[in-house]
Order: sequence, then structure tokens, then C-alpha cells
Amino acid sequence: MIHCDRPRDIDTAEHPVLLGLNSPRIRLFIDTADTTEWQNWLPTGLFYGVTTNPLLLERAQVTCSVEQLKELAKQALNLGAKEVQLQSWGTSIDRLMKTGELLAAIDKRVVVKVPITKVGTEAAYRLMAQGIRITLTGVYAVHQVLIAAALGADYAAPYLGRINDLGRNGRDDLVAMQREIAGVGSATRILVASIRSVDDIAFLATQGLDTFTFSPAIAEAFFNVTATNQAAADFEQAARRMGAQ
Repeated sequence: MIHCDRPRDIDTAEHPVLLGLNSPRIRLFIDTADTTEWQNWLPTGLFYGVTTNPLLLERAQVTCSVEQLKELAKQALNLGAKEVQLQSWGTSIDRLMKTGELLAAIDKRVVVKVPITKVGTEAAYRLMAQGIRITLTGVYAVHQVLIAAALGADYAAPYLGRINDLGRNGRDDLVAMQREIAGVGSATRILVASIRSVDDIAFLATQGLDTFTFSPAIAEAFFNVTATNQAAADFEQAARRMGAQ
């Protein structure tokens, strides 16, 4: 016999998919320190978080100081970012560590970026020993992702466009990096940076890469589909013809 019992109340915290809040594998980051762009893009829900570095700070005319980055991080988190990636600076292990510790102390959702040099790698290793999450950035060679995998870093960030500028096939290199990570069973994410075409993201996604950071211009390209925009306009016109208010 089938019993039609009254359904119990469902705890949406246990079943987030019921609210469309499932945790997708893909993570997209907006790559800018311009807070006006954060205000424009983070409310869409498309982005997992934001990434910055000293060059982006310079471009946005933002002072490269811990106090200023603290204010930036607060703004991004208040706008809904789940992660904020802030880059440490310094030419010595001690300086990279000290700055990294201060950045990590801003909020538990801050990930500290460190260049994947020998000095940077040792600083990252020591920071990770304190429980600080790390992105090893400035990856140009395929073998470098194994450094991040060996440390157990959260992310390794290769620069797709700049790899192409060196005369190599950036797509092929990124696919090889992803295969390396999969081959050794590492949980390190390949955070693809220096993206100059939305087509690169689409292609790399077919090859198993799932973490990307890109500029507001690339974000615009995601929605710049003429046929889709025309379809939306047609739907709106039909709704009005049929009495929609």
C-alpha cells in the first residue's frame, strides 16, 4: 500500500540544489582591481570571486598597501565574492611571508597569490604550513604546475595569452598542465589567466579545465551574442502585444 504522508519540511541547507545553489565545479573570477567593475559584474552571480595583482592595482590607480587591500577585499566580499585573491610582494622569503600573513588575516576567504619562483615557492610552503590558502602565479612552463601540486597549493595560475606571445601554443600547454594535474591525482586547480578570447575558455572547458579569471571585456563577450539579444527583444515585444504590463 502506498501511503501519501504529508511531506516533511525540507531543510534547504541540506539540499541547496533545490534553491539552485548547487556548487558547480566551474569557478570564474573577474580579473580587475576596479571596484566599479565589481559592482557591475559580481551581482550577476556569474563570478566565484575576484583576482588582483600589483599590475592590476596600478592600472586601477589603487595603492599597493595592506590597508588598501583590506578595504578592497571588504568591498568584494560585500558584493558577494566567495573568494578574493590578493598578491603578496617582496623579493625575500621573509617579506613575502610577512605580507602574505597580513593579507590572509584580512578574511578567511582571502587566497594569497605568490610568484612561482624558488623564493616564492618556499614562502608559499611556509604560509601553507600556517593554514593559509595559496595561488602560485606566473606559471609559464608546463612542468611548473607540478610545483603547485607537490606543495598542495589551491591554485596554479598560468598566463595563456602571454604564453602565446612567447611563440608557443598556449592552448596545448594548458591542456598538458591539466593532464599533469589529473595524472598525479592533485586537487590543485589550474587557474587560467591572461585570457584574450572567450573562445579560449570554451575550448579549454572541453579539455577539462574549469577555473578561469578574465577581464570585464571578456565578461562582456559572454553576453554579446546578437541572436540571443534579438530573441530576448522578440520575447519582450510579443509579451507587450499580448497585454503584459
